[in-house]
Amino acid sequence: MENTTTMIVILLYMVATVIIGLYVSNKKKKESKEQSNEDFLMASKSLGPLVLAGTLFAANTGGASTTGVATNVFTYGLSAAWYVIAAGIGFVLVSFIAPYFRKTNTNTVPEIIGKRYGKQSHILTAITSITALFMATGAQIIATASIINVLTGLDFKTAAIITTAVVIVYTMGGGFSSVAAANMMHVFFITVGMTIAMFIMVNNPKIGGFSNMFARAKEMTDASGANLNLTSMSKVGVPTIIGYIAMYFMTFTTGQEIVQTFCSAKDGKSAVSGSVIAGILSSAYAIVPAFIGLMAYVFVDGFALGGAQKNALAEATVTFAPPIVAGLVLSAVVAATMSSAAGNMIGTATMFTNDIYRPYILKGAKDDQKEVWISRVAMVVVGLVGLFVALTSSNIISVMMGAFALRSAGPFAAFICGLFTKNVTKNAGFISILVGTLVAAFWIYGLNTPWGLSAIVPGGIVAFIAIFLVSKVEIAKGVAPAPELEMDHE
Repeated sequence: MENTTTMIVILLYMVATVIIGLYVSNKKKKESKEQSNEDFLMASKSLGPLVLAGTLFAANTGGASTTGVATNVFTYGLSAAWYVIAAGIGFVLVSFIAPYFRKTNTNTVPEIIGKRYGKQSHILTAITSITALFMATGAQIIATASIINVLTGLDFKTAAIITTAVVIVYTMGGGFSSVAAANMMHVFFITVGMTIAMFIMVNNPKIGGFSNMFARAKEMTDASGANLNLTSMSKVGVPTIIGYIAMYFMTFTTGQEIVQTFCSAKDGKSAVSGSVIAGILSSAYAIVPAFIGLMAYVFVDGFALGGAQKNALAEATVTFAPPIVAGLVLSAVVAATMSSAAGNMIGTATMFTNDIYRPYILKGAKDDQKEVWISRVAMVVVGLVGLFVALTSSNIISVMMGAFALRSAGPFAAFICGLFTKNVTKNAGFISILVGTLVAAFWIYGLNTPWGLSAIVPGGIVAFIAIFLVSKVEIAKGVAPAPELEMDHE
């Protein structure tokens, strides 16, 4: 009965999310008989700082930042929270260059790359970015489906299919405007709802408050009798923390779902303010899912003996929270995963229509009706591919880190140099994207991520070396630098 109540709350939340999407969609149709593809995918470039901050936070705070962090408490203790703290630092760092996204008067990362370095770089960046968003969407489906699995006993596959269907319907309904509107509700549930619930849970008589939780956690051992060191904030290791921060700064700079949000800002000041607010919110929130994961491994009988478990957050919540509160906590996770998955779908649709369909299929012609239709088809495709990823993968954070590295390690150097450096050549941009991506892939799949250092770091370093070295050689031979980007002045 308790799980039934919790599940009803989550279902009501999912229904509310779909209703918001459909409401905004109908409102947009009444306001404009012919909605342009830019209106559908970019919210007419009208987001103020608070809505922008909420959209940034909700887009990034997905399954890895909630369910994934709670799962990794077994391996890294409370230092698993660094995964989200680093995101907050990343948002603050990227605020310094956020206005430039808006000034380029573009809609996608590949478009910015293509304007500076040409067709080859444009296509390669579009392919790596779209592939990464397929993987990222799969991670969000894993998180939501694992919650439904715990609550209902539905097999994971069925739960994943239901999750995918709901996200597709709500995202297709109103495009980016509906996602931005729903994100304000999501942010409230993720931050306020989950934090209040965490305090309620920790004061459950079975847990006995923070002091008892920490005392018990310090005594926890694994199946072999070794202390798990669950309260450590440094167990994850300095290289991993540095890698997280570098990963987020680089992926926020080149990740379509984030850059698209910045490009949807009404002006540069809103982009800066929204990024800083999102950073502060992320860093403050980070410890909440870690504490909930700690409760699972310390107080659920026999749970820690099974090792790291992807349902740690859900298991702790249904065990130690009242049914309605549990429903609100898990609705917060559903909110996080749905908003992230929706952002991924919209980002993929934007890149496909903007960087493949219009330039190479329509040969540069603009047809808004066709493009909106194609965008919706692309959303369905990314949802289905994400479902496949979810059904063939398990660790959410591993999937996300792989996605981040493959999409950003190569393009980051070309992107930054494209915005701020004069003396880089077209060939240098393409070569840096290619070698950076290959190094990142080898770091992950060939070397198995040594020292826990994100592949985005070695890939990015090699990409920077390549772009400067090749540019220097080519310019010395008389090759002209790539044309600089034209910037709007606000």
